[in-house]
Amino acid sequence: MAAPRENVSLLFKLYCLTVMTLVAAAYIIALRYTRTTDKELYFSTTAVCISEVIKLLLSVGILAKETGSVGRFKTSLKENVLGSPKELMKLSVPSLVYAVQNNMAFLALSNLDAAVYQVTYQLKIPCTALCTVLMLNRSLSKLQWISVFMLCAGVTLVQWKPAQATKVLVEQNPLLGFGAIAIAVLCSGFAGVYFEKVLKSSDTSLWVRNIQMYLSGIVVTLAAVYMSDGDEVIEKGFFFGYTYYVWFVILLASVGGLYTSIVVKYTDNIMKGFSAAAAIVLSTVASVLLFGLQITLNFALGTLLVCVSIYLYGLPRQDTTTVIQGEDNTSKEKLIHL
Repeated sequence: MAAPRENVSLLFKLYCLTVMTLVAAAYIIALRYTRTTDKELYFSTTAVCISEVIKLLLSVGILAKETGSVGRFKTSLKENVLGSPKELMKLSVPSLVYAVQNNMAFLALSNLDAAVYQVTYQLKIPCTALCTVLMLNRSLSKLQWISVFMLCAGVTLVQWKPAQATKVLVEQNPLLGFGAIAIAVLCSGFAGVYFEKVLKSSDTSLWVRNIQMYLSGIVVTLAAVYMSDGDEVIEKGFFFGYTYYVWFVILLASVGGLYTSIVVKYTDNIMKGFSAAAAIVLSTVASVLLFGLQITLNFALGTLLVCVSIYLYGLPRQDTTTVIQGEDNTSKEKLIHL
């Protein structure tokens, strides 16, 4: 099934970006809450796995509605999923990387304040910029590269003295938290650009691509459950520690994942920038209200610098919604193209 971009209106793009922003901010805060209580913690690996299952079910439902009939739906699944092992293998790559990224997010948010995590995680932008140049055969403007270095300066300020003590009930390891973020950033940059390339290099339905990726994702995350927490899961149960709040986090992760795939398919960098900046502001305000975060001058200046850099990076000088077909040998030279 084709999913033509020309029928997607600006209003629809703005709607998707707004929802993605609100869901992202809510997810960070809700996840932070569930990982910093005095209760016995649920297994983050099982939560990531359940999220993949929900995203698969939602994608199957949307594809069924998109095809319009049971016959066409079955044909689409047979041709694009069951009958395309190569495509499943292709989409297993981002599934594996995203699984690592999601689990690193849980680890980071168990050891860092939500606002610190959200700002520091924006290091994914220079990583994504590098992957975009190398993998999608694009070049970045001088202003965009300046914004990348500005972003790094802002993140450095945030990490220099992130915040005063916060109201959490568990012991935290900031060094472990920042290490987890570093891994998540690398995963985000590579997997995001890889998935974007797959989406924009063919007319295959977005929901077919999602089904392909989430099928692989379920296998990968199930393996992660039993490699990481296997003995404890067998002893305590797959859903140990689950509360209504945990299910809410899983729902946010699922809905956010679907809207993120839509945004990757249809939007440009300036819209993504506004969305990221808005999510930072919302999560910071929520951290102050919910977790007693005390904002320092360094943190405030760093956050402002990050928001400005995200905006500048999103000022495009070329169309960033399409993928140039065919790679050439000059990709690396474009890293310094002005």
